Amino acid sequence: MSDSVLANGSDESAVPLSTLRDSGHQTHHQGSLLKMAVGAIGVVFGDIGTSPLYALRDTFAGHHKLPLDQLHVYGIISLMFWSMMIIVTLKYVSVIMRADNKGEGGSLALLALINQHTSGNRWGKGIILMGVFATALFYGDSMITPAVSVMGAIEGVAVYQPEMHRLVVPMVVAILIFLFFIQSRGTERVATFFGPIMLAYFTTISVLGVISIMAFPHVITALSPHHAVMMFAADPFRGFLAMGAAVLAVTGAEALYADMGHFGRNPIRVSWLTFVLPALVLNYLGQASLLMRDPSALESPFYFLAPEWFQWPLLVIASLAAVIASQAVISGAFSVTQQAIQLGFIPRMTIKHTSTAAGQIYIPVINWALMVAVILLVLVFQRSSNLTAAYGIAVTGAMLIDNVLLAVVLFKLWNWKPVFAVGLLALFFVIDAGYLGANLTKIPDGGWVPLLMGVTIFTLLTTWSRGRALMRQNMAEGSIPLEVFTKSAHASAARVPGTAIFMASTASGVPSALLHNMKHNKVLHERVVILTVQIEDVPYVDQGERSACKDFGNGFYRVSLRFGFLEETDVPATLKTVTMCGEPFDMMKTSFFLSRQTLIASDKPGMAIWREKLFAWMLRNAASAMEFFRLPTNRVVELGSQLKI
Repeated sequence: MSDSVLANGSDESAVPLSTLRDSGHQTHHQGSLLKMAVGAIGVVFGDIGTSPLYALRDTFAGHHKLPLDQLHVYGIISLMFWSMMIIVTLKYVSVIMRADNKGEGGSLALLALINQHTSGNRWGKGIILMGVFATALFYGDSMITPAVSVMGAIEGVAVYQPEMHRLVVPMVVAILIFLFFIQSRGTERVATFFGPIMLAYFTTISVLGVISIMAFPHVITALSPHHAVMMFAADPFRGFLAMGAAVLAVTGAEALYADMGHFGRNPIRVSWLTFVLPALVLNYLGQASLLMRDPSALESPFYFLAPEWFQWPLLVIASLAAVIASQAVISGAFSVTQQAIQLGFIPRMTIKHTSTAAGQIYIPVINWALMVAVILLVLVFQRSSNLTAAYGIAVTGAMLIDNVLLAVVLFKLWNWKPVFAVGLLALFFVIDAGYLGANLTKIPDGGWVPLLMGVTIFTLLTTWSRGRALMRQNMAEGSIPLEVFTKSAHASAARVPGTAIFMASTASGVPSALLHNMKHNKVLHERVVILTVQIEDVPYVDQGERSACKDFGNGFYRVSLRFGFLEETDVPATLKTVTMCGEPFDMMKTSFFLSRQTLIASDKPGMAIWREKLFAWMLRNAASAMEFFRLPTNRVVELGSQLKI
């Protein structure tokens, strides 16, 4: 599962994760720092930005209630503030965001970056498995975030008009259905409004926070770390349990890293340090001030910050922010899926580009699966406070795994001195392990949901990767060297005009489609090209390194096309740039031959029978290689065979 990971799950394209190259696409974002910073506010910070809707409330009124007194209110505010400073500002913004893969971030991009440094080690496979599990947890987060964000916002209706509480769930479901139905149209036009809306949202919660702080200025002292220490010293058990809700203040921190490729490191840092972080701190302090003055506001300290005349405008602004947060995480799920397909952990899926802008894609299967899962979560849990119990485990689990990946980066890539690396990692591990441990206590209250989702998706991802490796190994055992085949085939087969391209799953041997064509048709085209598509462990590949060709004589060529894991694998368009195989490629005179294997589960060593059957089902339902590689529909011939693994 290391160097031999498959890229697109096809029977026609192998994807060795080659060594990371110095060349490649660097930062592909454009525009001024200010413009990019505003854009980052609209996309990157939606998740963490909507946390004030429920984070402080659920800490005191959630499944593990705390006494509403100064000791615990100040202690929790101190804990939230320093968690944002250490986890978000220090860990992600200052350290992890430096570990970019040619400008791209996220668990899979980081995994591809460190793959070359771990593939030869005994623990290299374990690192890859942990990275895959972090990706599986991200999908769980993608299901929970839209549900909890939109529900947390719409519940303001019941806060201001209690008699309307029965309408909350239907309104949430309607909004979510609308949100998922517009995904196929793309979000480029709507995204231009994301930044200004989130700017208005963060400005609003800042002003409301300041007004409340002015009524009880002493609350500012809650930012001192000694208040968190005092709370744990006086009430250690309940303080530990409260961490399970306090972590909601930093949910979405991993999005800073995952979205780095869209905006760049500096715009995200500027947005966080100068605008988002101060806004969140002011609002949490404002909520704390309100609770100290009026404990009855615990029902919703966020919404009760607003004066009566501003209550409904606040509801509208918060609801728009929640929808934007949901949109961002849905788009993130599309991007992660594309990376996982290219890196060989998910079967081919239909990917539609909704815009010429990079990253504007739509994956129907993921969209509808997320919609069903999100709506089921809303219908089952009914309230955001119930959903937050399920929220923390996915986030803290992914953060803890990021620490492991970061450790590899510090020691293997950056060669930090152990005294500095160990100290920093120890701080991160202690905090993240504490948060994860506190969230594990919520398993009976809903924490089992992301764990079940994570284990299920992890099983699917690893089964696909392992199954493809076994198929490739099985096919390689009976392969014939191309040098031997070309000599015998040239002498025995009739040649017909045109070009035949046989998609190959490995960079050596003869593809099964070519063997079957010789066996049944007994002819060869004048030009025979064995084509392998390789997906590298960099986001983008330079045009000068896109293709390579080897001439075997007698009209036989082996061509290799290289793509980054964020690039579209448009084979016909790329072939038009290849000039090393005699005459240029004319698609009207070219036929593409694809192999399609039908898997037969067997008791051969490799995988359990149930995993073989699961892999066979995934193989049958993978998207067409013709569509994935953008091949012309009237120029494709598929030749099938049966295979045991």
